[in-house]
Amino acid sequence: MALDLEEQEQVAELKAWWVQHGTLVVSLLAAVAVGFAGWQGWNWYQRQQAAQAGALYETVTKAVQVGDGKAMRDASGALVEKYPRTLYASMGALAAARFFHDRNDAKDAKAQLQWVTEHSPSDDFRDLARLRLAAVLMDEKAYDEALRLLDARHGAAFDAQYAALRGDLLVAKNQPGEAKAAYKVALDKADKDAQFRESVRMRLDALGG
Repeated sequence: MALDLEEQEQVAELKAWWVQHGTLVVSLLAAVAVGFAGWQGWNWYQRQQAAQAGALYETVTKAVQVGDGKAMRDASGALVEKYPRTLYASMGALAAARFFHDRNDAKDAKAQLQWVTEHSPSDDFRDLARLRLAAVLMDEKAYDEALRLLDARHGAAFDAQYAALRGDLLVAKNQPGEAKAAYKVALDKADKDAQFRESVRMRLDALGG
Protein backbone atom coordinates (compact mmCIF):
# COMPACT_ATOMS: atom_id res chain seq x y z
CA MET A 1 0.00 0.00 0.00
CA ALA A 2 1.43 3.38 -0.98
CA LEU A 3 2.16 5.76 1.88
CA ASP A 4 0.44 9.11 1.87
CA LEU A 5 2.44 12.33 2.09
CA GLU A 6 2.19 12.64 5.89
CA GLU A 7 3.30 9.08 6.46
CA GLN A 8 6.19 9.54 4.04
CA GLU A 9 7.29 12.60 6.00
CA GLN A 10 7.16 10.64 9.27
CA VAL A 11 9.23 7.82 7.81
CA ALA A 12 11.74 10.33 6.48
CA GLU A 13 12.00 11.97 9.90
CA LEU A 14 12.48 8.57 11.57
CA LYS A 15 15.23 7.65 9.12
CA ALA A 16 16.95 10.97 9.70
CA TRP A 17 16.71 10.56 13.47
CA TRP A 18 18.14 7.05 13.24
CA VAL A 19 21.02 8.25 11.07
CA GLN A 20 21.82 10.87 13.70
CA HIS A 21 21.24 8.85 16.87
CA GLY A 22 21.30 5.21 15.85
CA THR A 23 24.91 4.57 16.83
CA LEU A 24 24.31 6.02 20.29
CA VAL A 25 21.18 3.90 20.78
CA VAL A 26 22.98 0.73 19.77
CA SER A 27 25.89 1.59 22.09
CA LEU A 28 23.55 2.20 25.01
CA LEU A 29 21.71 -1.06 24.41
CA ALA A 30 25.01 -2.91 24.21
CA ALA A 31 26.19 -1.29 27.45
CA VAL A 32 22.97 -2.28 29.21
CA ALA A 33 23.30 -5.83 27.93
CA VAL A 34 26.92 -6.05 29.07
CA GLY A 35 26.04 -4.54 32.44
CA PHE A 36 23.22 -7.01 32.96
CA ALA A 37 25.44 -9.91 31.99
CA GLY A 38 28.14 -8.63 34.35
CA TRP A 39 25.64 -8.30 37.18
CA GLN A 40 24.40 -11.83 36.59
CA GLY A 41 27.99 -13.07 36.45
CA TRP A 42 28.87 -11.28 39.67
CA ASN A 43 25.87 -12.81 41.47
CA TRP A 44 26.88 -16.25 40.24
CA TYR A 45 30.44 -15.65 41.42
CA GLN A 46 29.22 -14.50 44.83
CA ARG A 47 27.03 -17.59 45.19
CA GLN A 48 29.93 -19.82 44.23
CA GLN A 49 32.22 -18.10 46.73
CA ALA A 50 29.64 -18.45 49.50
CA ALA A 51 29.07 -22.13 48.72
CA GLN A 52 32.78 -22.95 48.72
CA ALA A 53 33.42 -20.93 51.88
CA GLY A 54 30.46 -22.62 53.56
CA ALA A 55 31.84 -26.05 52.76
CA LEU A 56 35.20 -25.11 54.28
CA TYR A 57 33.52 -23.74 57.39
CA GLU A 58 31.61 -26.99 57.80
CA THR A 59 34.96 -28.78 57.64
CA VAL A 60 36.30 -26.48 60.37
CA THR A 61 33.37 -27.14 62.70
CA LYS A 62 33.53 -30.89 62.19
CA ALA A 63 37.28 -30.89 62.79
CA VAL A 64 36.80 -28.91 66.00
CA GLN A 65 34.17 -31.38 67.21
CA VAL A 66 36.44 -34.38 66.73
CA GLY A 67 39.63 -32.60 67.79
CA ASP A 68 41.35 -32.92 64.40
CA GLY A 69 43.85 -30.07 64.62
CA LYS A 70 45.38 -30.58 61.18
CA ALA A 71 42.06 -30.59 59.33
CA MET A 72 40.93 -27.58 61.33
CA ARG A 73 44.12 -25.64 60.54
CA ASP A 74 43.98 -26.52 56.85
CA ALA A 75 40.33 -25.56 56.43
CA SER A 76 40.45 -22.38 58.52
CA GLY A 77 43.66 -21.33 56.76
CA ALA A 78 42.03 -21.83 53.36
CA LEU A 79 39.02 -19.81 54.51
CA VAL A 80 40.97 -16.72 55.52
CA GLU A 81 43.27 -16.97 52.51
CA LYS A 82 40.71 -17.54 49.76
CA TYR A 83 37.49 -16.06 51.16
CA PRO A 84 38.53 -13.38 53.68
CA ARG A 85 35.54 -11.12 53.04
CA THR A 86 32.95 -13.79 53.75
CA LEU A 87 31.36 -14.21 57.15
CA TYR A 88 32.39 -17.86 57.01
CA ALA A 89 36.04 -16.80 57.25
CA SER A 90 35.34 -14.82 60.42
CA MET A 91 33.29 -17.66 61.89
CA GLY A 92 36.03 -20.14 61.04
CA ALA A 93 38.68 -17.96 62.69
CA LEU A 94 36.56 -17.60 65.84
CA ALA A 95 36.05 -21.37 65.97
CA ALA A 96 39.78 -21.92 65.49
CA ALA A 97 40.54 -19.43 68.26
CA ARG A 98 38.30 -21.35 70.63
CA PHE A 99 39.98 -24.61 69.61
CA PHE A 100 43.43 -23.21 70.35
CA HIS A 101 42.36 -21.54 73.59
CA ASP A 102 40.87 -24.77 74.91
CA ARG A 103 44.27 -26.39 74.31
CA ASN A 104 46.19 -23.60 76.07
CA ASP A 105 47.64 -22.36 72.79
CA ALA A 106 47.32 -18.64 73.49
CA LYS A 107 49.61 -17.59 70.64
CA ASP A 108 47.51 -19.16 67.90
CA ALA A 109 44.27 -18.18 69.60
CA LYS A 110 45.35 -14.54 69.66
CA ALA A 111 46.43 -14.68 66.02
CA GLN A 112 42.98 -15.89 64.96
CA LEU A 113 41.17 -13.30 67.04
CA GLN A 114 43.43 -10.52 65.82
CA TRP A 115 42.68 -11.50 62.24
CA VAL A 116 38.96 -11.16 62.87
CA THR A 117 39.35 -7.72 64.48
CA GLU A 118 41.30 -6.50 61.46
CA HIS A 119 39.56 -8.21 58.54
CA SER A 120 36.00 -9.23 59.36
CA PRO A 121 33.29 -7.44 57.34
CA SER A 122 30.98 -7.77 60.36
CA ASP A 123 31.03 -5.21 63.17
CA ASP A 124 29.55 -7.79 65.54
CA PHE A 125 32.26 -10.33 64.80
CA ARG A 126 34.98 -7.70 65.26
CA ASP A 127 33.45 -6.70 68.61
CA LEU A 128 33.21 -10.32 69.72
CA ALA A 129 36.78 -11.09 68.65
CA ARG A 130 38.06 -8.03 70.50
CA LEU A 131 36.22 -9.13 73.65
CA ARG A 132 37.66 -12.64 73.47
CA LEU A 133 41.12 -11.33 72.71
CA ALA A 134 40.97 -9.12 75.79
CA ALA A 135 40.01 -12.18 77.85
CA VAL A 136 43.03 -14.09 76.53
CA LEU A 137 45.27 -11.14 77.36
CA MET A 138 43.84 -11.10 80.89
CA ASP A 139 44.86 -14.74 81.26
CA GLU A 140 48.37 -13.64 80.30
CA LYS A 141 48.20 -10.80 82.85
CA ALA A 142 48.51 -8.22 80.05
CA TYR A 143 45.89 -6.12 81.81
CA ASP A 144 46.64 -2.72 80.33
CA GLU A 145 46.71 -4.08 76.79
CA ALA A 146 43.38 -5.79 77.39
CA LEU A 147 41.85 -2.61 78.78
CA ARG A 148 42.98 -0.69 75.69
CA LEU A 149 41.16 -3.21 73.53
CA LEU A 150 37.98 -2.68 75.53
CA ASP A 151 38.26 1.08 74.97
CA ALA A 152 37.54 0.58 71.26
CA ARG A 153 34.14 1.60 69.97
CA HIS A 154 31.73 -1.33 69.91
CA GLY A 155 28.08 -2.07 69.36
CA ALA A 156 25.59 -1.44 72.13
CA ALA A 157 24.77 -5.16 72.23
CA PHE A 158 28.23 -5.75 73.72
CA ASP A 159 28.14 -2.96 76.33
CA ALA A 160 27.38 -5.27 79.27
CA GLN A 161 30.00 -7.88 78.39
CA TYR A 162 32.69 -5.25 77.77
CA ALA A 163 31.91 -3.59 81.09
CA ALA A 164 31.95 -6.89 82.98
CA LEU A 165 35.33 -7.86 81.55
CA ARG A 166 36.63 -4.38 82.33
CA GLY A 167 35.56 -4.99 85.92
CA ASP A 168 37.44 -8.30 85.99
CA LEU A 169 40.57 -6.60 84.67
CA LEU A 170 40.35 -3.83 87.24
CA VAL A 171 39.95 -6.38 90.02
CA ALA A 172 43.10 -8.08 88.73
CA LYS A 173 44.85 -4.70 88.84
CA ASN A 174 43.69 -4.23 92.46
CA GLN A 175 41.43 -1.29 91.61
CA PRO A 176 38.23 -2.31 93.42
CA GLY A 177 36.52 1.06 93.23
CA GLU A 178 36.83 1.28 89.45
CA ALA A 179 35.90 -2.41 89.19
CA LYS A 180 32.66 -1.87 91.11
CA ALA A 181 31.75 1.00 88.80
CA ALA A 182 32.36 -1.22 85.77
CA TYR A 183 30.23 -4.04 87.19
CA LYS A 184 27.39 -1.59 87.89
CA VAL A 185 27.54 -0.47 84.26
CA ALA A 186 27.43 -4.11 83.20
CA LEU A 187 24.30 -4.70 85.27
CA ASP A 188 22.72 -1.53 83.96
CA LYS A 189 23.42 -2.51 80.35
CA ALA A 190 22.62 -6.21 80.72
CA ASP A 191 19.55 -7.69 79.10
CA LYS A 192 17.37 -10.32 80.71
CA ASP A 193 20.08 -13.00 80.71
CA ALA A 194 19.63 -14.14 84.30
CA GLN A 195 22.82 -16.20 84.36
CA PHE A 196 24.97 -13.29 83.19
CA ARG A 197 23.33 -10.86 85.62
CA GLU A 198 23.80 -13.24 88.55
CA SER A 199 27.46 -13.74 87.64
CA VAL A 200 28.09 -9.98 87.58
CA ARG A 201 26.07 -9.48 90.78
CA MET A 202 28.20 -12.05 92.60
CA ARG A 203 31.39 -10.33 91.49
CA LEU A 204 30.04 -6.98 92.59
CA ASP A 205 28.94 -8.36 95.97
CA ALA A 206 32.41 -9.82 96.48
CA LEU A 207 33.70 -6.23 96.35
CA GLY A 208 31.16 -5.07 98.91
CA GLY A 209 28.52 -3.99 96.42
